[in-house]
Amino acid sequence: MSTPGSATELDQLILPAIPPVHVRSGQIAALQVTDRLQRGSSIVGRFETSGLAGFKVSAQGRALRVLVSLSTDDRSVSGWDAGKTDLVSLQPRLVQVRSQGRLRQCVLLRGRRAHAQVAFDLTADEIPDDGLICVEVLDITEGDGVGEEVRQAVLGHVVADGVAGLRLDKVVFEEPPAVDFDPDTLDGLRCEVSSLISAGGLANRNRQGTRVLRAGMFVVNPVLKDTFGSSGRLTLRLGTKAEPASLIPATWRRVNSEWRWMRHATRKLLGIAAPPVERVISIRDGDLGLPELRTDGNITELTLPSPTNSPYLVIMGQCLGAVPTLESGATH
Repeated sequence: MSTPGSATELDQLILPAIPPVHVRSGQIAALQVTDRLQRGSSIVGRFETSGLAGFKVSAQGRALRVLVSLSTDDRSVSGWDAGKTDLVSLQPRLVQVRSQGRLRQCVLLRGRRAHAQVAFDLTADEIPDDGLICVEVLDITEGDGVGEEVRQAVLGHVVADGVAGLRLDKVVFEEPPAVDFDPDTLDGLRCEVSSLISAGGLANRNRQGTRVLRAGMFVVNPVLKDTFGSSGRLTLRLGTKAEPASLIPATWRRVNSEWRWMRHATRKLLGIAAPPVERVISIRDGDLGLPELRTDGNITELTLPSPTNSPYLVIMGQCLGAVPTLESGATH
């Protein structure tokens, strides 16, 4: 009989994941540590509440890029693991994604079928000799390093237990590419695909154009080195979109009504003021002070320093009769 802690020939050898690797199941041996995460077969797992997953990865002294895919579905409710079937809250979820003890990005998820991707790099010094890489997903109100101003600002506006039932769909470990394509401007939808912006969840990845901001807030994240939004200053161009008419049957008898609504919506939109930005708060450092804004008609341009060590939470004001939108982002 072996002494406690000693190895024997019967001990299972845990092989590390060798990058590049796409982890899509919770049944692989490289997933060594879970905390409040129930393993899945077609997904990595589902969080009961704020928790973590720890992976053994063969980094071999190299930096690694980590991509984390999260989503919600009908089971994404508090207490799902105990058989509760409460309806999914209409409020958005605001969660932190951390790794190796550091906040990397924040994600805002809205709706019953929301998807998001987080991307960050780990330096060789951040990966221990045993190769254990931890990915934590926490509610915005939990953990160290979240300013009290953030907690107060989101109180009553986001789901109280934002991680409950959240799916961890996939985790990718790969070497960072030598050079990333860095455009000067991205439209609103592509800003979210790049993980710079999180405004409720990814739209169809093949779509381009304006991103509607229905949650009343959005997140500006630190992004990967040498990619869009990673250095200098960032200008976000915000606009407005007229609220849609009530859905009616698409019959020829209603065509005139539709045209009348479109003309009315156009006139209404032209008279709408630029979307207001009330506050910009660093998740770690608190209120950034008076935002740098420029307005022109129904357009607001918000200029920020590129976030580096902490995401920013941008809180919008009410825009009566219209919905605020993110038209585009530009770096300079």
